[in-house]
Amino acid sequence: MSKLNLEQLTNLYTLLSIEGIGPGKIRTLLAKFRSTENILSADKNSLLDVEGISTNLAGRIRKANHNKNEIKIWVEKQLTKLQKMNAEIVTIWDKNYPNLLKKIFDPPLLLQIKGSLSESDQYAIAMVGTRQPTNYGKVLAERISSDLAEQNITIVSGMARGIDSIGHLSAIKKGGRTVAVIGSGLDVIYPPENRKLYEKICDSGAVISEFVLGTKPDAQNFPRRNRIISGLSLGCIIIETGITGGAMQTARFALDQNREVFALPGNVNAKQSEGSNQLIQRGEAELITSAEDVLLELELKLKPVLGKNIPKHQEELNLFEEKIVNALNSEALQIDKIASASNLSTSDCLVHLLSLEFKGLVKQLPGKMFALL
Repeated sequence: MSKLNLEQLTNLYTLLSIEGIGPGKIRTLLAKFRSTENILSADKNSLLDVEGISTNLAGRIRKANHNKNEIKIWVEKQLTKLQKMNAEIVTIWDKNYPNLLKKIFDPPLLLQIKGSLSESDQYAIAMVGTRQPTNYGKVLAERISSDLAEQNITIVSGMARGIDSIGHLSAIKKGGRTVAVIGSGLDVIYPPENRKLYEKICDSGAVISEFVLGTKPDAQNFPRRNRIISGLSLGCIIIETGITGGAMQTARFALDQNREVFALPGNVNAKQSEGSNQLIQRGEAELITSAEDVLLELELKLKPVLGKNIPKHQEELNLFEEKIVNALNSEALQIDKIASASNLSTSDCLVHLLSLEFKGLVKQLPGKMFALL
């Protein structure tokens, strides 16, 4: 639990309840007054001496004390509920507040956390993407997340449907750590079908929220959530996203925070790849095809936690195998469609598919369907 006592937390939440006051303003006020108690007891003229504090805002700060008793009761209820959930409040002044997150422009002053954060979480990589990935996106997200987890890298994402959920689950399956940042209160699980995933993440890392208990997953919450996802990570991997997808927003935050951005190239005809391809085209993201690309780029920063060997998936392919892999890039296909797309006979196609299976690049599905691993 936070080192701040009940009175200090009440003062902090009182300030945050004032219209026009956010983390930035509070930090500015603390630079002058040294404590939240001093801010709330300051006279109007002293408040007006602080840059960015208008007459109206100074007046609202002075009046805020009238609500302190109500807010104190509310804070006590929050703390009781969090305790029952085995969750806690962590403030930016606490030792267990994530170091990487402290370094962003506008870090949250308070986080509510269920699960536990570890020293190794400072070597984290974010993975985000569309809620409706293609088979290609699903396969590559699982592969990359699994390989990173095997190298002791914590996977950070937003617990949304699609790529986010795949990233979390793949890390968990490999016995790795994963952290979810959500756009609602810790007691409001969204999407609701991810309840089991939520519990698994708490056991394998932590679920984090900037929002108080009871907060619904409203649209305006997700930009704030996305800046935390990138802020917790050394780099951000974009698997698949449309131009207007939330993952694009996370990529922008990562760039603003001076974090590395990586993107998986995708089918130019698929909407799910428009955003990631654009990031690569503009030089805002480094093109990757495997976890190895990410690990090599960040090797110096990740050195303290990396396993002995960086995974290698760059198998040598012959011309016909390359054609088949390219045909399977977007989705699983039936053998006849693969043969047609790669301009091979069905028998030749089966021979090369068998070779690709031995190389661990392709798997066979029911109904003579094949997909990339």
